[in-house]
Amino acid sequence: MKLQTTVECGKSSAGISLGDRITVLGSCFADNIGKKLSECGFNVCVNPFGTLYNPVSICNSVARLSGGVPFVESDCMEMGAGAGLVCSFSHHTSFARRTAAEFIENANAVLGEASAFWKTCDKVIISLGTAWCFRHEATGETVSNCLKRPAAEFTRYRLGVQETALMLGRMVSRCPDKKFIFTVSPIRHLADGAHGNRISKSVLLLAVDRLCSDMAAAGGDRRCEYFPAYEILLDELRDYRFYAEDMCHPSPQAVDYIIERFMDYAVPVTELPQISSNLKAYRQSLHRPGPARQNNFHII
Repeated sequence: MKLQTTVECGKSSAGISLGDRITVLGSCFADNIGKKLSECGFNVCVNPFGTLYNPVSICNSVARLSGGVPFVESDCMEMGAGAGLVCSFSHHTSFARRTAAEFIENANAVLGEASAFWKTCDKVIISLGTAWCFRHEATGETVSNCLKRPAAEFTRYRLGVQETALMLGRMVSRCPDKKFIFTVSPIRHLADGAHGNRISKSVLLLAVDRLCSDMAAAGGDRRCEYFPAYEILLDELRDYRFYAEDMCHPSPQAVDYIIERFMDYAVPVTELPQISSNLKAYRQSLHRPGPARQNNFHII
C-alpha cells in the first residue's frame, strides 16, 4: 500500500558542489539550509543581514552586497518598545547594538566580508517567505524588520505576481555570473488567516514560476530553478506531527527531511561520501573539549 504522495523534485541542472561558493538568503528556512550546508563542509555565506522574508528586502540586500555601500549613521534607527537598542531597517534585530557607532561597526564588518564573498560566489539559494511587506512612511523604505516601532509608522501592502517576477528577474539579470535556486518557505504566516497565507504564498510561487519560465524561454543556461520545499511539507508531510508546537513552523524532523531531499536534488551523487565524512567530523567536533567551532559568517 502506498500511504504517501511523493513530491518529485528531479535533479538540479545548476546544483551545488563542495567546490562552490554559495550565498544563502531569505527566511528562517534559508537559515536552516545554510546551517546544514556549513555542517556538511560547503563554503557558504548565510544571511549576512539576518533573516529576510519578503522579495523587496532580499533584492535590496543583493544590491547592497553587489555595491558594498557601507552603512552610515542615517541608516540607524532606534528600536521601539523601550529596547534601548539601535538597528537599521535593512537588518534583523539580532544585529541591534547599544549605540549607533557599535551597530555601524558590526554591520559594516559583516557587510565587508559578505560583499567580498558575494562577488566571487557562483551559486545563490533564496528562500522567499511572504509577499506581504511593510513600508516606513517617513522614509518610503520597504523594511526588512519593523524594529518593534509603532504600527502607525508603517503601511502594510502585498506584492503582486508581475511586480515580484520583474523584481526578481532584474536581480538575476544583474548577476550573470551566478546561478539561482529559489524556494518558497513552508513556514505558515497565519496573521491573515489560512486563506491570506495561501494567497501570499501563491504570489511567490507564481512569480518564481514565471521567472524560471521566462529565463528558460530566453534561451539561457537555466540560471534559475525552483526546489519544492513548500510542496513537500504540505503535500508529502501532510500531518500535524511534522509541525512544531506553534502549528506554523515545521518540526525539526520535517526540516531535516526537506533538507535531505534538497541535498538529493542539488548535490552530485559522487560527492555524497565526502559530505557524509564532513558531517561526521563536524558532529565529532561538538564533543571535543576546547573552544566551539566558529563559522565564517553569522548564522541566525
